[in-house]
Amino acid sequence: MNIKTLLCSAVLFSAAIPGFSQSTITEKDPITPGNPVITEKYTADPAAIVHQDTVFLYVGHDQAPPEKNFYEMHEWLIYSSTDMVNWEERAAVNVKETFDWAAGDAWAAEVIEKNGKFYWYVTVSHKEIHGKAIGIAVSDSPVGPWKDALGHALITNDMTTDTKISWDDIDPTVYIDDDGTAHLFWGNTICYYAKLKDNMLELDSEIQYIDLPNFTEAPWVHKKGDFYYLSYAYKFPEKTAYAMSESISGPWKYQGILNEVAGNTNTNHQAIIEYKGKDYFIYHNGSIPTHGGSFRRSVCIDYLYYNPDGTIKKIIMTSEGIDPAE
Repeated sequence: MNIKTLLCSAVLFSAAIPGFSQSTITEKDPITPGNPVITEKYTADPAAIVHQDTVFLYVGHDQAPPEKNFYEMHEWLIYSSTDMVNWEERAAVNVKETFDWAAGDAWAAEVIEKNGKFYWYVTVSHKEIHGKAIGIAVSDSPVGPWKDALGHALITNDMTTDTKISWDDIDPTVYIDDDGTAHLFWGNTICYYAKLKDNMLELDSEIQYIDLPNFTEAPWVHKKGDFYYLSYAYKFPEKTAYAMSESISGPWKYQGILNEVAGNTNTNHQAIIEYKGKDYFIYHNGSIPTHGGSFRRSVCIDYLYYNPDGTIKKIIMTSEGIDPAE
């Protein structure tokens, strides 16, 4: 008996059962993939914060045309959500309109709140000093309007000379410790670290180096329980690895690979947050057809889980994504 005959027999049999309606036999709707979470635009290098029970997502906007095989990013985009599934675009922030001294390139950036103000640490190209630089925008709201907090860069390529590349001052991440001190991490091929003054606008220490195996870029720092976690892009094409410490200033103990190469893109860039009692790993891949890829990336979200000893379970990247947070 073939499957068609079997199904017909089942329907005829069920019709003979009193009170049984054929209308109760329904074909299950296919699962709608939840990743990427934003599909109307290419989005990359995610950072996120939780403010007043809302998640604010900050991303770069990949704008390279299909024939261009390099990054073209003129602006950052801001989205918000109260369930991690449905995202509303709230603002677009242009590099040159925000920073007079910047030549362009809206590369990875991160926002953090302190004392009612929001500080946005960004990666751009500098007009006068060759190479990438880190600037700061400030706002009274997580969505802006934003203004240049300094009128000049906080970090420029001539301040970090231990590598010959001109793009080592990228991917800033800031963590404010329990005692209120702020710490800045950034870098490419070298992971840089410095304390920030209480005003969040000046360095309060010498620039130091953190020795991490195969560090490429994209540091992200968060804390869970008694442990600090420093995750980062590892080798190239990039995976995500991580280290742990009992202090924000280290020493950092390498723990291994957290996320494998994210499909169809050479880069791997993460944000890790806790929201409504669950932990999330926010990243990008290049999965949107037909032109998605390393230079036209898309933000995705999957769950993150910890082991009893504080280590993190390896991320399982999915097309289904996550359920709405409640």
